[in-house]
Amino acid sequence: MLDLGDPNQSLVGDVRKATLTLDWGKPATRSRHQKALERDVRARLADLPGVRVSFISSEPGELLQLVLAGDNPQTLLEASQLVERDLRNLKGLGSVTSTASLLRPEVVITPDPLRAADLGVATADIAEAARIATAGDFRQRLAKLNLPERQIPIRVRIAEQNLDQPAVIGLLRVPGRDGPVPLASVANIRLDSGPAQLDRYGRQRNITFNMELNGRPLGEVMAEIEQLPSLKQLPAGVKLLNTGDAEIFVELFVGFLVAMGTGIFCVYAVLLLLFNNALQPLTILIAVPLCAGGAFGLLLLTNNYLSLPALIGLLMLIGIATKNSILLVDYAVVAEQDHGLSQHDALVDACRKRARPVVMTTLAMGAGMLPIALGFGADASFRAPMAIAVIGGLITSTLLSLVVIPAAYTVLDDLRERVKHRAMRRKTPATAPAGARH
Repeated sequence: MLDLGDPNQSLVGDVRKATLTLDWGKPATRSRHQKALERDVRARLADLPGVRVSFISSEPGELLQLVLAGDNPQTLLEASQLVERDLRNLKGLGSVTSTASLLRPEVVITPDPLRAADLGVATADIAEAARIATAGDFRQRLAKLNLPERQIPIRVRIAEQNLDQPAVIGLLRVPGRDGPVPLASVANIRLDSGPAQLDRYGRQRNITFNMELNGRPLGEVMAEIEQLPSLKQLPAGVKLLNTGDAEIFVELFVGFLVAMGTGIFCVYAVLLLLFNNALQPLTILIAVPLCAGGAFGLLLLTNNYLSLPALIGLLMLIGIATKNSILLVDYAVVAEQDHGLSQHDALVDACRKRARPVVMTTLAMGAGMLPIALGFGADASFRAPMAIAVIGGLITSTLLSLVVIPAAYTVLDDLRERVKHRAMRRKTPATAPAGARH
């Protein structure tokens, strides 16, 4: 659906809407970010009665869309008015708009079936007469003015200044059984207002609410919306549908969890083939939770939310954290099996010799992400959460991997030895009598 108030989208203006172009200037030349400037504009325009402000240049994840659907238009309209009232009372949100309020004046022509039957007037003839008089005939059926280089269609209809006069429209002639009759004799004509178009979602009439989050997290706003009394007490036949960012929010996190689980499973499968041991890959994967704490913590300290870029950063951390663990565990296994070192000495030697490449990886990755985290470059506010999540995860995984990974290696390796000894003890009594008889 095109927004007729935005000429850049529809190339058509609307007298009910105005589009203003505000030049905030370059980020380096101003002391406030874009969200603060938008809040200032809303505050200054709040005193204008009936004005609703929205910003076309909103970033992804800045708009929340809710849809009420139902089969009864009147019940749906009444429920939407209560929901819209409650939504406007939520603190911190930007403009709240509803498609139910987008009404336009219209001429309503209601055929009278009894009088139309007496005069032999068909409903299709009434509709065609009204359409031609108000909007004109179809283009292919219009008369043409032939010029040397082109043809100009001639559209004949009632003057626009007379469209708000039911008496003038009632003088239209419609074909009847005994000849043309006035439109007013077979139909009731009145002026009313109604929606510019009828929208359906899942074959049901619907009303859509669009809300600007104004910097608030989507999950927090959705939790408040679910507690609204108007939504808890929806009338029969009206239901709330999650669409737009709310639907994408659920799909995004489900897809992220699937991708995270698939990635961890693939890493475990590859490590299982390399080490030929079921417990050592688990030791390496213990580093994955270590980076999550730092990523979430730094996002919280910098007042950033868990968005799509932050999730991408978490996926990157899986590979980096497992790589650092592989350096430690692989060197400890080689030192213990090939060089005959004890478990403790092998772990100490691995931490001492592999600490340098682990720290180098952290410093290189952190230095590469630092300009994005500080807001340098284009669209920095959208990409900054990814860099912040990566830097926070690298810090905690680097500091804790040199402590947690050796401890986990010790526990799991001792567990493997215990299981191995118990298995050997169970086999020994079964084979001893056979040896004695031999």
